[in-house]
Amino acid sequence: MERRLTAILAADVVGYSRLMGANETGTLAALKALQTDFIDGKIAEHQGRIVKRTGDGMLVEFPSVVNAVACAAEVQRAMRDRNAGVPQDRRIEFRIGVNLGDVIVEGEDIFGDGVNVAARLESVAKPGGITISGSVRDHVGNRLDLVFEDLGEQTLKNIERPIRVYSVSLSSSAARDPEDVAPAPQEQLGKQRPSIAVLPFNNMSGDPEQEYFSDGITEDIITDLSKVSALSVIARNSAFAFKGKNVDVLQVARQLKVSHVLEGSVRKAGGRVRITAQLIDGAHNDHVWAERYDRDLNDIFALQDEISEAIVKALKLKLLPEEKKAIEQRGTESVEAYNLFLMARQNYVIGGEQDLRRAEATIRICQRVTEIDPNYADAWALMALSQMIVRFIHGGKGEDGLAAAERALALDANLAEAHAVKARIFAENGRHDDASAEIASGLRLDPESFEVNRSAGLLSFRQHQLEDAIRYWEKATTLMETDVASPSMLTTCYAALGNSHATRRAAEIALARAEKVLAQDQNNGAVTGWGVNALAVLGDAERAKEWINRALLIDPDNMHMRYNFACSLARDRKGKETALELLGPVLAKTTTTLLNHAKIDPDLDSLRDDPRFQAMIAAAETRLAAEDQASSPPANR
Repeated sequence: MERRLTAILAADVVGYSRLMGANETGTLAALKALQTDFIDGKIAEHQGRIVKRTGDGMLVEFPSVVNAVACAAEVQRAMRDRNAGVPQDRRIEFRIGVNLGDVIVEGEDIFGDGVNVAARLESVAKPGGITISGSVRDHVGNRLDLVFEDLGEQTLKNIERPIRVYSVSLSSSAARDPEDVAPAPQEQLGKQRPSIAVLPFNNMSGDPEQEYFSDGITEDIITDLSKVSALSVIARNSAFAFKGKNVDVLQVARQLKVSHVLEGSVRKAGGRVRITAQLIDGAHNDHVWAERYDRDLNDIFALQDEISEAIVKALKLKLLPEEKKAIEQRGTESVEAYNLFLMARQNYVIGGEQDLRRAEATIRICQRVTEIDPNYADAWALMALSQMIVRFIHGGKGEDGLAAAERALALDANLAEAHAVKARIFAENGRHDDASAEIASGLRLDPESFEVNRSAGLLSFRQHQLEDAIRYWEKATTLMETDVASPSMLTTCYAALGNSHATRRAAEIALARAEKVLAQDQNNGAVTGWGVNALAVLGDAERAKEWINRALLIDPDNMHMRYNFACSLARDRKGKETALELLGPVLAKTTTTLLNHAKIDPDLDSLRDDPRFQAMIAAAETRLAAEDQASSPPANR
C-alpha cells in the first residue's frame, strides 16, 4: 500500500441542487465553462493534479501547501469578481477546504484521513470562503499575502480528533497605496501568471573549490525573485536537480511547468567577478533578455539586485516598493563576510552532521565572518549549529552553541534557523518543552526551511512520534537535493511502521544521492554509512558488503559510520553477529547523544533482547555517568 504526504484541496458548489433545479442545462454549461476556461488552468499553474470530479465539486492534490492555498485564494477572488452584479440565486460559488495529510494511493485516486479532513474543512467553509487546517497554516507561514482567522479547535463530522481550523481572508494583509499595488489575480484573468526556474549557474572559474560561490549566487537570485508577488518561482531543490547536466530549456520548462527559464554562469578570479545570464521563453525557446556583467567583486550585491530587477522588468511585472526593499536586504554589507559565509554554508551542506573535520572548519570560518561583521545573524546561527554538532554529536569540549544562537536571535528574532538550532541544544540538555517551543517558532517563521524541518524531524523521532518525523523529513528531503541523512531516516521510520513501499522509495532516494556524493568523494564515511543502509533495504547485500569493507579499511575510527553499518545489518537475522561486533567499539566510545539515539532506534530492535547488547548499553551508561560526574564543578557534586 503506497502512502504519501500531500496537500489536499476539496471544493464544492454552494447550493448545487437548488441551481440544478432552477436551470439544469444552464448550470451544467456554466460549470463546464468555468472548469475548462479558468479553474483547470489555475490548478495546472500551481502544479496541482485533479484527482476526481463529482457533479458539484472536485478533489485536487498539490505537491506544495503554499501552492494549494494560493490556488484556492486566486480561484475564490476571481469567482467573487465574476459574481459581482449576478443575482444571489444565480451565482456559482464554491466552498474550499485545504488540508495537509497522509494519504493512501491507489492508482490515480487517493484515500484516507488526510482526504476526509479536507472534505470536512470544505463543508464548514462559508460560501466563497476557504478553511484550512492548523498544519496548513503552519506550513504557509507568512509566504502569502493573506490573513488567517483562528477559529479554534473544532470537532468535525466523523473525524476522531479535534482539528485546529483557520478561515482565510481574501483581503490584503497590509494596507497599500493603490498606485503601488500589483494587479490582483482577478485583474489578470485570461493572463497566465509568469513563472520561472533559475537553473544552477555554471562555475566557470576553472576551480571546483569555487562551486560554493556560483551555487550561492544562484540561491540568492532564487530568494530575491521569490519576494516578487507577481512571479511564481520554482523551489531550489527542483532547479538544482539539473545541476551539472546538459539541459534542453524547452524540456526543463515543460517538466517544471514554468513559462521562463533563467540560466547563466559565474567566473570569479581575484577581485573580479563576471556573471552572464539569459532569460528564455520556455514555450518558444526565445531569448527574452540576456546580459553580461564584468564587475569588481565588491559590487556583487548591487549586481544581484540589478539581475533580479532586470528580470522583473523583462517580464513586464510591477515590483512593489516593499519587495524592492526586501530584495536589497542582504544580512551584511561586507562582501568578504558574504563570500566566507557562502563557503562555510557549502562546507556544512557537504559534510552534514557526521563529519567532525568539516564542522570544526565551519566554526573557524564563521568566527572569521563574525569578526568582519559582528551583526551577520546568519553566520552566528551557522556557527551555533556547528558548535552543537561538535559538542553533542562528536563529544567535543567546546561551546554548545547556545550563546551563538542567542546572539543570532538578538540580531534577527525572525531567523528560523537560529530557533531550530536552539531547539536542538535545549533537547540535548533535557529541556524538551523549551525545545518544542523553539521548533514551533521556527516552523511558524519559515515552514520551507530545510534546517527547521530536519531538526523538527529529529526531535519528533526522539519523542517516538514517527509519523510527525516522517512529515518533516519528507519535507527536508524535498528542500535540499544533496541531503542524504533525511531520506535515510525516512527508511528507518517507514520500516518501523511497516510501510515497505515507502521504505524502498526512501532508500532509492538516499542511494542515488549517496552515489552522487561518493563519485566526488569516495572517502566520505557518513555518506557511505547511509548508502550501505539504503543498499541493505534494497536487497543488494553484496554491494553493501563491498562498501563496508572498503570504508572500514579507509576510515576505521569513524564511529557514526560504524553505527549506520550496524543498523543496516541488524535488520537481517543473518547480520546480527556482525552488527554486534561493529557496535562494540561504537558504544565503548559513544557520546550521550548517540547512546540515547541507540536506545530508541527501531533499526536496533532485533538486538534489544540480546544480553551482549544490553551489557554494551549498561557499560556505556556507567562510563558516561562517571565522566559527567568527573567534569562537574565541586559545588554540584
